[in-house]
Amino acid sequence: MQLKTLTFHGPLMLAALLTPSVATAEDHQPWRLQQALHLPQSLILSGTHRTRYETLSSQFRATRNGSDQVLVTRTTLLAALQRGRFTVGAELMDSRAALDDVGTPISTGIVNSGELLQAYVHLRGEDHFSPGSRTDLRIGRITMDVGSRRFVARNRYRNTINAFTGIDWQLQRAGGSQLRAFFLLPVNRKPNTPAKLRNNDFEFDEQDSEVIFWGLHYAATLPSDDHGELLYFGLNEDDSTGRPTRNRKLTTIGVRLHRKPQLSRFDYQLESALQFGESRTSTAATNTTDLDHFAHFQHAELGYSFDHPWRPRLILQYDYATGDDNPTDADNERFDTLFGARRFDFGPTGIYGPFARANLNTPGLRLHLKPSAAITTFITYRAYWLASDRDAWTTSHVQDPTGATDRFIAQQIEARLRWNVHPNNIRLEAGIARLFAGKFMDNAPNTNGQGDATYFYSQVTLSF
Repeated sequence: MQLKTLTFHGPLMLAALLTPSVATAEDHQPWRLQQALHLPQSLILSGTHRTRYETLSSQFRATRNGSDQVLVTRTTLLAALQRGRFTVGAELMDSRAALDDVGTPISTGIVNSGELLQAYVHLRGEDHFSPGSRTDLRIGRITMDVGSRRFVARNRYRNTINAFTGIDWQLQRAGGSQLRAFFLLPVNRKPNTPAKLRNNDFEFDEQDSEVIFWGLHYAATLPSDDHGELLYFGLNEDDSTGRPTRNRKLTTIGVRLHRKPQLSRFDYQLESALQFGESRTSTAATNTTDLDHFAHFQHAELGYSFDHPWRPRLILQYDYATGDDNPTDADNERFDTLFGARRFDFGPTGIYGPFARANLNTPGLRLHLKPSAAITTFITYRAYWLASDRDAWTTSHVQDPTGATDRFIAQQIEARLRWNVHPNNIRLEAGIARLFAGKFMDNAPNTNGQGDATYFYSQVTLSF
């Protein structure tokens, strides 16, 4: 109990230390640990701490009932030493949970105590074949964002972060185009048993050669201020001792076109991905059948930024991710989002996270507002249908294998308010999401029948 008390009050004490600098700093520069310790510029030291309280009423998952709550904390500390073109860096992460109700779904997406998130060597260089171009090479354990972050991401909302061990190489051309290539072993977060996770036990994460992830990503600026991207990702996954997998042998190819938002003009984003290879439908030890995998994902959005003091931006959105048309045949058409993030498309994750990029058909409408330099907010509406009526609503495990139940899952309304109390130092945030049950959520054979669900969170984030 003492540890949990310290974890809860830690960010409040640090905020108190930072707040005087807010009141007295004439230039409003953020407080930084590196400057406070008078470290040389060659030694970088920075960190973050976030405390978030989450509550969910009326669980929607097939095997759950009642309501849940959790208090989660995430602390990171990054240290890097620069010597000319070389940088040696390491980042620690501590992700914990407290106040969770009995049965609250605590997973490795929430808890990862005392872990070495990154440990790498970074080499910067010039491309002698193209004056003005630069290369970056990272070797070791790393985190990464690629493109839209829908397939590979350093998680922001989720309490734990994806990490990889391997090589990441980037070439940035003088004209603005970028080429990236990587060969990685995904890191498996540990411990992964419910009892150890609830106790916030410590265990070193690890990777093994039975899971290999590699890829190419190319981005370029096109005429008329548009941007284009091409991607190719490969994943080869086999079972290893004590870790059953879905034996995925997947190739994902995709294209993305987008235009960045600007006042008084339309912007857009189009992304399409095709996925093929082999996979299994679950990690169960009894599931040993390799299925032919063929799936696709589509994302489209159209936005407009109004010239108004509150900077309103209205966005029409649409996402489609295929599901498995026939659970009893030799094919699997359910799309796999690999190592991507989903909060920015489908709402908060944590103990909520009702939707993922699989077996989904969803249009939406989003409105962003910026009432002041320090405050931003948005409200969004989305409606969700199953792409395949015989496949599962994947995050809830609710399914009608006969396809007799109506495909309409639910409607979701979400709102978020963010206040940068001191930019780049203290940020407060709160959000709410309401899930209005549709016919599938109410009537599918294995639904828990609890109906509408409400999720709320509030958090403080400190950067130092």
